[in-house]
Amino acid sequence: MTKVPMTVVGAEQLRKELDILKFERRPKITEAIASARELGDLKENAEYHAAREDQGICEARIRDIEGKLSNAQIIDVTKMVNNGRIIFGTTVTILNLDTDAEVTYRIVGDDEANIKENLISVNSPIARGLVGKNEGDEVSITTPGGMTDYEIISVQYL
Repeated sequence: MTKVPMTVVGAEQLRKELDILKFERRPKITEAIASARELGDLKENAEYHAAREDQGICEARIRDIEGKLSNAQIIDVTKMVNNGRIIFGTTVTILNLDTDAEVTYRIVGDDEANIKENLISVNSPIARGLVGKNEGDEVSITTPGGMTDYEIISVQYL
């Protein structure tokens, strides 16, 4: 299977979620199943069926996270020399040349992307248009809204 890029922060968040699922949520679900079994007839026991459904969802998420972590290529840009080139994990400030709006994005893995926190996926149109470019370059990027011209103001390896 191919390696999936992930930042150090993203990997740590997944590990924390995995610990919560394994050591907090899983035992609570097991207790709920045991309690529901004591109530009697399992065919018509809503609590039992709900707990079993929760168990399935929890176990699926645990497998999903373990799979992602096993295929992760964790990239720590803070240990790289900042040469002004945009790569995975860098924080980029760009200026929209049409509107003079300045925005700062951090290029992260698919699972870490959150536009509200200005974390964009490496596979997003803007990130694909920026990766490989250098500070000071002007780029034209095709976004869902059409072609937009940007100037790269700064590239940080944070």
